[in-house]
Amino acid sequence: MTYRVGVDIGGSFTDFALLDERDNSIRTLKVLSRPDSPGNEITTGLAAFQQRDGINPADIHYFTHGTTVGVNAVIQRKGVKLALFATEGFCDVLELARLKIPHIHDLFSRRPAPLITRDRVFAIKERSDRDGNVLLLVDRQSVIEAVNAARGAGCQGIVVSLLHSYRNGSNEAQVREIVAEIAPDLLTSCSAEIWPIIREYERTITAVINAYVQPKVIQYLDSFERALKEMGVPVLPRITKSNGGVMGLAQAKAECVQMVLSGTASGVMGASYIAESCGFDRLLSLDIGGTSADVAVIIDGRPEYGSGEIIGDFPIYIPSVSVTSVGQGGGSIAWLDSLGVLQVGPDSAGSLPGPVCFRRGGTEATATDAFAACGLIGHGDLGYNAVQVDVAGARAAVEKLAAPLGISVEEMAENIIALAISSMYSDTSGLISRFGLDPREFYFLAFGGAGPMMGCFLARELKLKGVVVPPTPGVLSALGGLVADVKNDFIRTVYCDLTAAVAEDLKANTQDLRTEAEGWLAREYGADLPYQLSFSADMRYRGQSFEIDVALQESWLLAGDLAAVRAAFDAHHTRLFGHHDELAAVQLINLRLVLSSPTPKPRLITLAQASGPVTVLSEVDAWIDGQWWQVGVVSRGALLAGHQFIGPVIITQDDCTTCVPPQMQVDVDRFGNLIITPQTGAHHGN
Repeated sequence: MTYRVGVDIGGSFTDFALLDERDNSIRTLKVLSRPDSPGNEITTGLAAFQQRDGINPADIHYFTHGTTVGVNAVIQRKGVKLALFATEGFCDVLELARLKIPHIHDLFSRRPAPLITRDRVFAIKERSDRDGNVLLLVDRQSVIEAVNAARGAGCQGIVVSLLHSYRNGSNEAQVREIVAEIAPDLLTSCSAEIWPIIREYERTITAVINAYVQPKVIQYLDSFERALKEMGVPVLPRITKSNGGVMGLAQAKAECVQMVLSGTASGVMGASYIAESCGFDRLLSLDIGGTSADVAVIIDGRPEYGSGEIIGDFPIYIPSVSVTSVGQGGGSIAWLDSLGVLQVGPDSAGSLPGPVCFRRGGTEATATDAFAACGLIGHGDLGYNAVQVDVAGARAAVEKLAAPLGISVEEMAENIIALAISSMYSDTSGLISRFGLDPREFYFLAFGGAGPMMGCFLARELKLKGVVVPPTPGVLSALGGLVADVKNDFIRTVYCDLTAAVAEDLKANTQDLRTEAEGWLAREYGADLPYQLSFSADMRYRGQSFEIDVALQESWLLAGDLAAVRAAFDAHHTRLFGHHDELAAVQLINLRLVLSSPTPKPRLITLAQASGPVTVLSEVDAWIDGQWWQVGVVSRGALLAGHQFIGPVIITQDDCTTCVPPQMQVDVDRFGNLIITPQTGAHHGN
C-alpha cells in the first residue's frame, strides 16, 4: 500500500490529489461533481486514476475528504426540523442571541430568523448554578411534555441546552436518557458534549447547527463510505475539519459542526503548505470556486485561527481556520433586476447545469461565461478534459442580457466581470482593514477553478503586491486535505481570577486535558502515533466582555507559574492593541489544548532552468479594459524556472486558466509558481 489520496468535492468539480509515498510525488485529477448522485464522482475519479496511471484502489491506505455539505445545508436552510429543550425561564436564548443586527450601517438590515423558531423551544424544569452544582434535578414530567409537544410540531430531532451545562452536563444527559426511553427515534444531542463553552447563546447555537446538519451529513458520509468500499479502497476516509486538521468517520458523524468549514479549511491548509514550502511570508489565500470566493490571512506559512465564524446567517464557536467569504464564484449567475440593473449572484449554476459554456444544460450567463465571451478562456479543455468550452454558447447567453440595454456582448461581459470583482473588492478591503494589514505587502495565492482566472483583476484593484499561482491551483484544496495533520481541540471553562489561589485548579485542569487528549488519540489512531500538545487560554482584564487567546507553556500551568501566564497575556495584548495594563486584574476564562500529529508531506518538484524564451502557442483576440488586445496563449506545462513575460497573456493548463491583464509581469520561480506583479510604473484605474 503506497498511496494517499485527498479529495475536495466542490459545486462544479471534484478535485483529487494523490501522493505516491515511494517518492513523495503528487498526481492530480478533476472530474465533474455529481450533486444528483453523491459518491459517483469518487468512483469516476478513482477509475480514471486506475485507467490513466495504473493505480489500484486496493493500494490506497489513506483517504481524506473535504466537503461543503454541512455549510450548504445551513446557508440554504435545508437542515432537519429541530426542537430545543432549554431551562425553564431561559427559552429565548436563540431569539435574543447577541441583540445585534448583521450589518450595523445598513438601515434595512434585519436579524435572521433562528433555525429553531420560538414555538419549537420547550421548557425543562431543572437548574444548576454557575459552579455546576445541581440545584434542581430534572423533572421527568416536563421532559415528557416537551417530547410530546416536539412530536406535535413535527420535529425530527432535539437539542438539549441547559443553563451552566458547560460546568456540569449531568442534567442534559438525564434529559437525553428520558427522551431515549420514550422517543428513541428522535435524534438527541447535548450542548455540553458538542462544545462545552461558557455563554449560553454561543454554546446553544453551536449545538443547534451540529444537530441541524447531522442527518444530511450522516447520509452523505454513508454514501461516500459505500462508494469507497465498492471501488475496493480498504480504509475508511478521514474528514477534514474546520480547524485545518482531519478526523475519523465516526467522529465526523457525531460532531458534524467540526466539519462545517471542512472544504474551505482544506484550501487554506493547502495554501499554507505552499506558502511555508516556497518561502512566502505574507499571503492572502484566494479560493474561488463555482459558488463563492473565500479569503484567509496566512503569515509565515500559518493561517489565522478564530471562533465565531459566520456560517450563512449564524456564528459557530468551535476553533476554525479564519476564512471569510468575499463574493461570488465562477458559476454565479448574472441577471437583470426589475429596474434593468445588472446583478451577479448569489445564485450559482453549480455543476448541474453549470455555466452555459460547459454544455451541461445551463441557459443563464455566469461569470465564467463572461470570461469566455471576452475571449479569455476557451483556448484549451478544462477540468482534465472534462469540459470543452463553448465560446459561442457563452456569447449567446451574454447577448440575452446585453440586448435589452443596447450594448455589445463584450461590454456586457466585462460589466459582469467588473461587478463580480467589485463585490469581492468591497469585502476583501474590509477584511484587510479588520486585520490591520497593508495590502502592498501581500500577495494573493490564487487557486480553485476560478481563482487564477479572476485573481489578477481583483489584486490590481486592491493594489496588492501581486498574485502567486501555484503549479496545480485547481486542485489545491484536495492537496490541503492530504497534507492536513491529525488534529483535535479540547476545552475546559475555568472562569477564575488569575491569583495564587487558582494554581492547583489550573494544574488539575491541565492534567485532565492532557489525559483526555491522549485518550482520544489512542482510541482513534493507536497509542504509538507521535503527537504534540499546544496549550492556550482565553484571557481578559476583569470587567471586559470578551477574551483573547494566549499561547501558554504546559510547564507554567503545572508548576503554578502564574507570573509567566500573566506576562504572556500582557505581551499578546500589546501585540494586538499596542498597550497593556500591569495593574489591572486578569481573568482566565477557558483553558484550551490542541493535539496534533503530523502526516507525510509531498515533495515539491523544482523546475529546470529556462534556456530560451517562452513558447507562445497562438495569438487570440481578447476584450480587456474596454478594448481588443492581441493576447498570447502559453501552456503552463512548457514553462521553466526563470521564464519571464508581460501581459496580456492567457496561461492554459489541465485544471484552470490563468488570465494576466496588460501591464502585469509574470515570473516563474524554481517551484513552478507564477509570480504575477504590476510592471514598474504601471497604473490601472477605473
